[in-house]
Amino acid sequence: MANKRHFILEGNIVDVVNQRIFKGRVHAQEGRITKIQETEVASNTYIIPGLIDAHVHVESSMLIPSEFGRMAAVHGTVASVSDPHEIANVLGMKGVDFMIENGKKVPFKFYFGAPSCVPATPFETSGANIDSGDIQNLLKRGEIKYLAEMMNFPGVLNGDQEVMAKLKAAADNGKPVDGHAPGVKGQEAVKYGKAGITTDHECFTMEEARDKLAAGMMIQIREGSAAKNFEELIPLLEEYPDKVMFCSDDKHPDNLAESHINKLVSRAIALGYDPMKVLRAATYTPVRHYNLDVGLLHEGDPADMVLVDNLVDFNILETYIDGELAAIDGKTRIESVEEEPPNLFRAEKISPDDLRIKAEAANIKVIKAEDGQLITDSFEAKAKTNNGFVESDTQRDILKIVVMNRYEPSKPAVGFVHNFGLKKGAIASSVAHDSHNIIAVGTDDDALVKAVNTIVENTGGISLFDGENTEALPLPVGGIMANANGYWVARQYSTLDQKAKSLGTLLSAPFMTLSFMALLVIPHLKLSDKGLFDGDNFKFTTLFSQ
Repeated sequence: MANKRHFILEGNIVDVVNQRIFKGRVHAQEGRITKIQETEVASNTYIIPGLIDAHVHVESSMLIPSEFGRMAAVHGTVASVSDPHEIANVLGMKGVDFMIENGKKVPFKFYFGAPSCVPATPFETSGANIDSGDIQNLLKRGEIKYLAEMMNFPGVLNGDQEVMAKLKAAADNGKPVDGHAPGVKGQEAVKYGKAGITTDHECFTMEEARDKLAAGMMIQIREGSAAKNFEELIPLLEEYPDKVMFCSDDKHPDNLAESHINKLVSRAIALGYDPMKVLRAATYTPVRHYNLDVGLLHEGDPADMVLVDNLVDFNILETYIDGELAAIDGKTRIESVEEEPPNLFRAEKISPDDLRIKAEAANIKVIKAEDGQLITDSFEAKAKTNNGFVESDTQRDILKIVVMNRYEPSKPAVGFVHNFGLKKGAIASSVAHDSHNIIAVGTDDDALVKAVNTIVENTGGISLFDGENTEALPLPVGGIMANANGYWVARQYSTLDQKAKSLGTLLSAPFMTLSFMALLVIPHLKLSDKGLFDGDNFKFTTLFSQ
């Protein structure tokens, strides 16, 4: 890493605060901008404020924060508004502290929130509980910038006592509240906003986004590895330029190796949107909304700056964080950090008998996965049976899906899913939002058992059984993150991703899509370790249709 010496950058300075671009020099010393000179210079590069991911679960990159920061800085990202919800569901407050402390070991700026929904619902087994008293204590800490996404939107709308206590804690501490309310519109959106919710990243349509904007919320345009809403929502930038931010929400390691928020910026500019409005959404707006200590290229600011070749191709040349050169020419300058991996994993191996389902009726309810979306659909289908037991049906792409409690020995819950398209084998993962139990989908019980038991052997990870061999990417940190170089993790994940696709799936990110099949707070039909769940009515439902 470069030390915090005095240095000067020359080029076209992009002032997102006053919305102007001018030639000049930026002087920096001891991590801060000491002077900005408006003068003619020879350089034609552009100096912009560092980019910010306005909502992300770092854990979904399968990397600890220090590795996430190493890779994100290459793409011009200097900070993230990070919800440690995933590790909190596994390890509680200990997990939140791990993320904060590890993040401090690198120059990248992590701004963590207090996870509001741990567990996310009472309909699944998680490793911890964070109540309103814990939330109050977290929000008193200066390093905790906000109350993280309030996924229990039914609790908000119904005035649940514990939910309202958490919202009051945020208000009492003067900190914003992130929302999570897929499909909530009209008067329900108004009620949700009035409860103190200030953002939402779950909009699928312009109608929904406009309703939430009218209710006082800001919209985070999300483009992650699974959920992709950029194309649908980017017109908001023209209509509501000061109410829009960019976020990834969930970013798998192979995608993070390729790009981050810089890709959203370049795509928006390529579509003809005003570069200043685009850059404000990626810098100024999240800084102001969350009160972040991230520089905006003004004298006295932290020296958080990015050099790009131009505002069309938007190639990242150099990234500075607090005056330190964090990345140059596509290479990170941040060193890796070794950690002792904390975990909570007590699941035991299973056998094919644990997955047998006795046929109780002719028809079954089937989860319909949607590529590029967290939301699922559902339908009913005639069950394929053999000797009185229901089996996977590769001909109709109706495959068994299992979710198994990883916190104590337990039998799996079993359902059926469509659109994974596997023709042989199985894939499994202990990255399964939100409680991170073991989840798997496969073409037969033997394949499912091999994939699941590989996860158990590794005390967490992602795995694949191709009909002959089993492969895995171990994730020993909470069963959801690797304790290894991020670029190595990206390559390993990419290999497994490609092998999953060789089994027949057409999903663009099969492991990411799999991880959301247990996300009960997103409609319509999901599976938890306790059974099949109706996300519309927020209650369990039967597998068989009478």
